[in-house]
Amino acid sequence: MKLGFSPLTAGLSYRQALDLAAELGLFLEIAYDQHEMDPRLPGAKELAEMGQAAGVGFSLHLPFVDWNIASLVPAVQRLSLERTQRALWFGAEIGAVCGVLHTGLVPLRLPEAVAHAHQQLHQALERLELAIPVALENLGLGTDDLLEQPTELKALLEAHPRYSYCLDVGHALIQRGPKGPQEYHHLLQHRLIHFHLHDNYGQKDEHLPCGTGAVDWAWVRGVLGEFAGSAALEVTGGAEGVRRSVAFLLDGAGLP
Repeated sequence: MKLGFSPLTAGLSYRQALDLAAELGLFLEIAYDQHEMDPRLPGAKELAEMGQAAGVGFSLHLPFVDWNIASLVPAVQRLSLERTQRALWFGAEIGAVCGVLHTGLVPLRLPEAVAHAHQQLHQALERLELAIPVALENLGLGTDDLLEQPTELKALLEAHPRYSYCLDVGHALIQRGPKGPQEYHHLLQHRLIHFHLHDNYGQKDEHLPCGTGAVDWAWVRGVLGEFAGSAALEVTGGAEGVRRSVAFLLDGAGLP
């Protein structure tokens, strides 16, 4: 398994993050939204060169801020698709091992609106040019999230075989309770290429360092020990939060 972390969630600059990743043998999960918001950040070519110089690879979190590829408003969906496509090309240029994609929102929770949002999501997934492998992430954190059940994500992936799956253990705990990560894993392990790892107490998306909340880490570490894909820490607490999480995951987990 390849292990990495998100500089955005950790609150680290790229220089700090690259140094820490090189020291610990990790990759970085880049948040594309940051590059849209802050023109001072390096472009794809420069970021790729920075990674090569440090011996650090990348994964990519595709856009999710002010974004909705399942939007009922055509102009909003069109812009969300354009942003996502630009992000995919960015990911290819930096050599990202995969991109993580959210599955859309439907603030107007009426039957006709929900059905139309599902149609919009299917159409959006068909239109994207996948310049890198893309993993759909489980959400279910609030009433605005389009997909409410693990079986809905399973059906979506079955309808779109080009896409893979990202298991976010913190999201699964909030949505489905203590056995949520196991439930998602049971349904979708055959499509799983990427993990998001962070902790919480089952009520809100706190992004705590691993081992400081209610996630069943004994189960997670057992699964990771047999996993050949990638996993990104999305933990707060700066470099110490990352270090603490890496040490916790590697302690007795049989990981390389």
